[in-house]
Amino acid sequence: MKRPLWILVTAVVALAGCAPPLAPPARWHQPAGPRPPASPAPATWPAEPVRSWQWQLHGTLDLTVDAEVYELDAFTTPAAAVDRLHTAGKRAVCYVNAGAYEDFRPDAGRFPAAVLGSPNGWPGERWLDVRRWDSLEPVLTDRFTLCRDKGFDAVEADNVDGYANRSGFPLTGQDQLTFNRALARLAHGLGLAVGLKNDLEQAESLEPDFDFAVNEECFRFSECELLDPFVAAGKSVLHVEYAVDTATFCRTTREYGFASMRKHPSLDAWRQPCPTAPGR
Repeated sequence: MKRPLWILVTAVVALAGCAPPLAPPARWHQPAGPRPPASPAPATWPAEPVRSWQWQLHGTLDLTVDAEVYELDAFTTPAAAVDRLHTAGKRAVCYVNAGAYEDFRPDAGRFPAAVLGSPNGWPGERWLDVRRWDSLEPVLTDRFTLCRDKGFDAVEADNVDGYANRSGFPLTGQDQLTFNRALARLAHGLGLAVGLKNDLEQAESLEPDFDFAVNEECFRFSECELLDPFVAAGKSVLHVEYAVDTATFCRTTREYGFASMRKHPSLDAWRQPCPTAPGR
């Protein structure tokens, strides 16, 4: 649940005590020249776009929701819950905060002070210096391995757009592309599918590296067309709105081919899914 700070509502920014938000960045275009080849997606991820999903990171876990895919927290979700989902014919996505430090995680002490940047607006969190793959890779490898060992099918790496925020580091778009692609290779190397979280300005460049997209509030901020590369490639877009009624956004996002729902910002068990229908 981490949108870039420049599009958080003013009330949230004020409560968090953050610096004034940045202006939206210009749309990122892939620079000329060779790029690393994309690693292959695991065969276990659905070949057809997902039409329904559930995203729960807080509250008593409810595994009875009628959804094809669940996204759950890497640390707090027991392996038995993932097994139960598989028994029911569902797939499970593992939530991992890859681009921001969280002081409440059991491995928080493994992050060197030099990679900790500015607060990102959420309690206990700070942006990470994604240029320091040498420092971040061991921690992220263990987190992704935890997801694999619990039986998750995929990982969703959050906060992968620090370059577009006041991170405390002079991050560039190319720094972010390099980091995000390294995350995709890491996940694929462990047999996990991987989803691109937000970072819509780089979605076109990163689509070949990622197996699906997870998006927050593209309808509210008139950004959904930036996910066209994933739709055109036949990949799932798992989409959520927080402040807009389903009657307002479902028709539009259904036409895009998204799996859409409305959620509380706290990401508890409550959800209002959009009716499913074939995409465009």
